[in-house]
Amino acid sequence: MADDADNEWFEDYAEDADEIQIDEYDITASPNDFNVLTIYNFLEAGSVRIPGFQRNYVWDLGRASKLIESLLLGLPVPQIFLYESGRNQFLVIDGQQRLMSIYYFVKQRFPKKEKRGELRAIFDEHGIIPKEILEDDVYFDNFRLKLPESSVERPNRFKGLAYAVLGNYKTQFDLRTIRNVIIKQNSPQDDDSSMYEVFNRLNTGGINLKPQEIRMSLYHSSFYDMLYRANTNTAWRKIVAKAEPDLHMKDVEVLLRGLALLIDGANYAPSMLRFLNQFSRKNRANTEKQNAYLNGLLQSFFEACKSLPRDAFLNKKNRRFNVALYEAAFSAVCAKPFREGRLVAKPVVAGQLQKLENDEQFVSAATVSTTQTRNVKVRLERALALFGA
Repeated sequence: MADDADNEWFEDYAEDADEIQIDEYDITASPNDFNVLTIYNFLEAGSVRIPGFQRNYVWDLGRASKLIESLLLGLPVPQIFLYESGRNQFLVIDGQQRLMSIYYFVKQRFPKKEKRGELRAIFDEHGIIPKEILEDDVYFDNFRLKLPESSVERPNRFKGLAYAVLGNYKTQFDLRTIRNVIIKQNSPQDDDSSMYEVFNRLNTGGINLKPQEIRMSLYHSSFYDMLYRANTNTAWRKIVAKAEPDLHMKDVEVLLRGLALLIDGANYAPSMLRFLNQFSRKNRANTEKQNAYLNGLLQSFFEACKSLPRDAFLNKKNRRFNVALYEAAFSAVCAKPFREGRLVAKPVVAGQLQKLENDEQFVSAATVSTTQTRNVKVRLERALALFGA
């Protein structure tokens, strides 16, 4: 299925018409001139993190070398944008290629193109590239500056140099400053929703990021690891009628939305985006036992749906996945098991699902203004009534 078609996969996508009013937040942008060595130390310490939705390192050796040469010569380079996600913790909004070029040059190793996806996963897991990986020629070549020369008579003085052999230029390079603009949300402190506008305005690359792509980075935790694994479950892929996980993580968001409405639906208030953010933030503190139970609950619901037709959660007219139907059915089926701390034991009956899908009140509440409080609660109430929970 093409990516354009994927954009039409959902009957009701959680972002809806939700938009962030950025003037509701107290946000500051502070310029800081960090020298190269400080920037490298931030990366080495894991204080600066590359969000998961950002692309891999893509520069070639020539382009990375030109950046290093500019710093050696004292030429200006574009500023870097960082988001302060916590005390001495930053997310890169714009500038990943420059930052990683500096990191790799100081390490004196340049990543092989075919290994960059794997290296990105290693970097995300450890916060750094472990020494044994850096020294492995399967992953890296030596980083020696690849620079053009105007003529044989006028060789480029930096061509072929590595960080360790910069000589008198090493201190000059280490102390060269780069402007870093640090963006911080001062208030409200318990709602990071403005981050969506910050990322989308400063680093879209012409592509509108979906909320779940950003949410996976901002609130990454063992809870999200659990959701990510659940998203690959064969029975779940049958429910969403899509063999492969969605590139923009819409299916992960559906799982999140079902759990959020099951657990916190009584306190729901728009926007859905903000509601899911707050739920994600709260679940970062989950214990291993809590995540294991939620995983078991999801798996038991998937199992309970095994006898349903493959298109049970698809709109019969346009064949798009009906998120409103799924989240209501999930919440209703799981309501009593969740209250009692157990798993779903009874199968979901196709007839009950069809009654909900055709219920006039449910249809009305799922047709317009789908994320308004009244309509969300009507859908949940009708599902509870029809499923007899």
